[in-house]
Amino acid sequence: MGDFFTNILAWVESTHLQEQIADVDYVGLFTNPWFLVPFIAVIVYLLYKPGWKDLIVIAIFVAVWWVSGTEYMATLVVGDELQINKVLPIVFGGAGLLGFIIYLFFVRSD
Repeated sequence: MGDFFTNILAWVESTHLQEQIADVDYVGLFTNPWFLVPFIAVIVYLLYKPGWKDLIVIAIFVAVWWVSGTEYMATLVVGDELQINKVLPIVFGGAGLLGFIIYLFFVRSD
């Protein structure tokens, strides 16, 4: 049983998905067939189903992940100082997104 999990972990490491997600390598991730095929299958299924709430949450997750790799996010901390004028828009944007998700799942009913 341990050999089975070792083989699975070796396969997952060979796909380099963890590095692509951690390094915000969206070009590498969205050209990696081990990620792209299941991702497209989920999107097509949710379009067929239709699962609009889930599609919106996936789009928000991908957008937040992409934004986390931008130059703006890299300049939030300069030296050891937090740039509060750059953090506040992110906090308010995150609060707005959280409010939208709460509205989507708990207030609006389909």
